[in-house]
Amino acid sequence: MKKLVVLTGAGISAESGLKTFRDSDGLWEGYNIEDVATPQAFLGDPAMVLDFYNCRRKNVAEAEPNEAHRILASLEQYFDVHIITQNIDDLHERAGSSKILHLHGEIFKMRSSRNESLIYEIRDDIKLGDKAADGAQLRPHIVWFGEAVPMIETAADITATADIFAVVGTSLLVYPAAGLVHYKPAHVPCYLVDKKLPEISLVQQVIAIEQPATRGVAEMKEQLMKLL
Repeated sequence: MKKLVVLTGAGISAESGLKTFRDSDGLWEGYNIEDVATPQAFLGDPAMVLDFYNCRRKNVAEAEPNEAHRILASLEQYFDVHIITQNIDDLHERAGSSKILHLHGEIFKMRSSRNESLIYEIRDDIKLGDKAADGAQLRPHIVWFGEAVPMIETAADITATADIFAVVGTSLLVYPAAGLVHYKPAHVPCYLVDKKLPEISLVQQVIAIEQPATRGVAEMKEQLMKLL
């Protein structure tokens, strides 16, 4: 069974109604990235940052997987599918995908602001004063801008062993995630699916599908089935 590695970004969740930074001129629900998605923001106004992510958690809970998520899950019948996602939602899980690596954390998890290994499930709100076992304030288990991406090496290793690679719904502007395209073996086909295709250079065997994720992933599946 061929190994299909799929890097997904905000564009796949947008069709489930979840807002993206890039579709709103750098604002997310009216907030600047620097105000809600950096360690400095959390230090400066932890209550506002917690409230922002509490709202995001509600948004994700109300959203449903779309056809693109479901098609990627269905491909497990034919390929060894590994999803590497930049998204913090759980829509891939709910659609039925079984091998998912979250590069930027998960909205339904929280952790100690002092010890990154103290991680807990969370479905409700995180409030100021909620403490981890070590006594530190709990924060969203999210990789904020300016923080290291702990799973990037694992993601690079997975990409390097792909037989087929796909990029769905990402602008390839956020690093280090965007650099994963350079880890795929040169001879391996790279499907690029987005409603506005990103600039991509020095990557061989690119198959471009300029469509929103739902239509584009359906088209990609048609092409993939011909490889069987």
